[in-house]
Amino acid sequence: MKILVTGAKGQLGYDVVRELNKRNIEYCGVDIDDFDITDKDKSISFIENYKPNLVIHCAGYTLVDGAEDNRETCMEVNYVGTKNIVLGCKSIKSKLIYISTDYIFDGKKKIPYEINDEPNPSNVYGLSKLLGENFIKEELDNYFIIRASWMFGPSKNNFVETMIKLASDNNTINVVDDQVGSPTYTADVASLMIDIGLTDKYGTYHATNEGFCSWAEFAREIMLQANLKCKINPINSDDYKAKALRPENSRLSKKSLLDNGFSLLPTWQDALGRYLNRRRWGML
Repeated sequence: MKILVTGAKGQLGYDVVRELNKRNIEYCGVDIDDFDITDKDKSISFIENYKPNLVIHCAGYTLVDGAEDNRETCMEVNYVGTKNIVLGCKSIKSKLIYISTDYIFDGKKKIPYEINDEPNPSNVYGLSKLLGENFIKEELDNYFIIRASWMFGPSKNNFVETMIKLASDNNTINVVDDQVGSPTYTADVASLMIDIGLTDKYGTYHATNEGFCSWAEFAREIMLQANLKCKINPINSDDYKAKALRPENSRLSKKSLLDNGFSLLPTWQDALGRYLNRRRWGML
């Protein structure tokens, strides 16, 4: 087995590479310094030359609010870039893992979303990821689409790091309390992705840590586990005024994982504890 990982320097790609090293699986981790995924010829050429059995496509434009002002860039990276990776995989008949998002749904459903529920993205980022999904389904048979949500991992820009930084300068932080989903630790989802990618159980999966919470509840747990005294003040999304509209319900059903014999991930509270411990020991 030989694996190519795009976006290897990002928070998810970093943990995918880390997991591959732990398992002694041959891989090549690439980022924009190696080739730009928006360059069709270079993308296809790199894949054809390396000849991986599996491509784990972690590269992407992930600034959800920024995508509203930079629609063209977001689409170029997340849609066109994904098309180029798909064409490279198709050329050598490689398997593909594609990372998608809860933001392909509008959040109006009252119960967790199943894998075949009708998408209706409310923001540019969600649309760009959905277009990538659709192209994969049109062009490949041997693919895995992994939808995750609220990811945190080795990065200075994730929600956990933002809350810790704000808590160092403020006694109170306003945090949205009417959006509900599942915080997801990149180390956990990376391990699950590799487990899935080593099989031929193709299709779409929802992969998040277990349990649901609002952003405000997530923030309170961060303060508790990090021993910070900052108070979390719950507010409505309308009061936060983010540029990108986000779904109120980001809960994802994990039925597809269970149906295919995969284990559920630990709770998000457990995942947060392990992330903070890794952070304390300077292992991020």
